[in-house]
Amino acid sequence: MKKLSVLKWSNLYLVLVFVVLYAPIFYLIYYSFNDGGTMNEFTGFTWDNYRAVFEDTRLLIIVLDTFMLAFLSSLVATVIGTIGAMMIYYTKKRKTRALFLGLNNILLVSPDVIIGASFLIFFTLVGSWIRGFSLGFFSVLLSHIAFSIPIVVLMVMPKLQEMNDSMIDAARDLGANQFQVVKNIILPYLSPGIIAGYFMAFTYSLDDFAVTFFVTGNGFSTLSVEIYSRARQGISLEINALSTLVFLFSMVLVIGYYFISKDNRPKRAKKTRVEATILR
Repeated sequence: MKKLSVLKWSNLYLVLVFVVLYAPIFYLIYYSFNDGGTMNEFTGFTWDNYRAVFEDTRLLIIVLDTFMLAFLSSLVATVIGTIGAMMIYYTKKRKTRALFLGLNNILLVSPDVIIGASFLIFFTLVGSWIRGFSLGFFSVLLSHIAFSIPIVVLMVMPKLQEMNDSMIDAARDLGANQFQVVKNIILPYLSPGIIAGYFMAFTYSLDDFAVTFFVTGNGFSTLSVEIYSRARQGISLEINALSTLVFLFSMVLVIGYYFISKDNRPKRAKKTRVEATILR
């Protein structure tokens, strides 16, 4: 009886948390269909706010630039982060491994404002050394790659710790070289962590504001910076419509990741049984 009471209150608490989190989002979505032009009163249903989004050429270019930036930065960060996680894991000295993990975790918990200001100082120094270098797409891309790498390392490292090293030893005993071991054993095992790292890096890049605000320039802007700039000029339901579309796209990403992870589970379970049989 006591356990049921605790479970009931815990479920109620979760419901309240989700209501607090999602209520502002649904409030924003609700008024994105408002014909009145403000969020004070709903006067009628309309698609004009969404039509205005697709008729705004500058905004569409910014959206494409934002997604291109997120795709490139997360792809590069996933490659570097996966290699970095393997290098940290296979470092022989425990103190060195702990040092690298600590440095990685510091970047995860550091405030975005500090990271953004650091990148701004760094790129300003680079601009004084290299003629023609200025803030823009390239500086934002490098910044997003840099803060996404620790996220990928965090996602991949647990899979490395779960991996059975006996499979690697068995592959080497059978004559496999280092490339074959990485390609046929390590990377397939790490694939769920790699996919999770890519999706996390993609979403972080997509909605980052603080770091991007510091390092953007030369007319280049991302979606978060553009929404902030327009919101400062006054309430526009076009922002609501744009935010709704981004929210729906984020939901599609989450659902896609769920199905990808779900497809990998049976394969992973089957592979684990095979490994157990071999090791016997």
